[in-house]
Amino acid sequence: MTVFRTLLLLCVLGVTSTCAFAANTAPNKASKPPAKSVPLTAEDVFQLYYNRTWIWKDGAGYFAAKGRDFKAWSGEGTGSYGVGRWFVTDPGKLCFRATWYAKTGNALAVTCFSHRKRGNTIFQKREPNGDWYAFKTSPASADDEYSKVRPGDYATAGYNRMRIKLSQKK
Repeated sequence: MTVFRTLLLLCVLGVTSTCAFAANTAPNKASKPPAKSVPLTAEDVFQLYYNRTWIWKDGAGYFAAKGRDFKAWSGEGTGSYGVGRWFVTDPGKLCFRATWYAKTGNALAVTCFSHRKRGNTIFQKREPNGDWYAFKTSPASADDEYSKVRPGDYATAGYNRMRIKLSQKK
């Protein structure tokens, strides 16, 4: 697979921030961290995600404690699924390294999110060029992104459906 085709596939899958490169445009400047915030420790980030599923608009990703396995799926239409490992690093970063599969092929991608805390609020941003936003507040707010991170595995069933769907010949 050519570099351009791989980048294009990753853009379609929405699993990387290389789309600006593929489109030959400059990436956005990263936003500054929230004032007076501090990075979460690796243990704090681990506690946020282990054995939980992050439910997305059109898919989900599961962060298993056993082996740090990561499974995800996205998109009912053309669709894709990913499998790999997740890991945390100081200062406050969650990453998952997965091979993503779609009808057009597959590609490896590493996706990372940074986390910082100020008071009772945890902020998050997608690396490298995302914007900081309130991810988890205390008391919890109905529109917290963290409300979509649920204990248990809600991704493997969709992952298996997508894997079967993409393996079928048309």
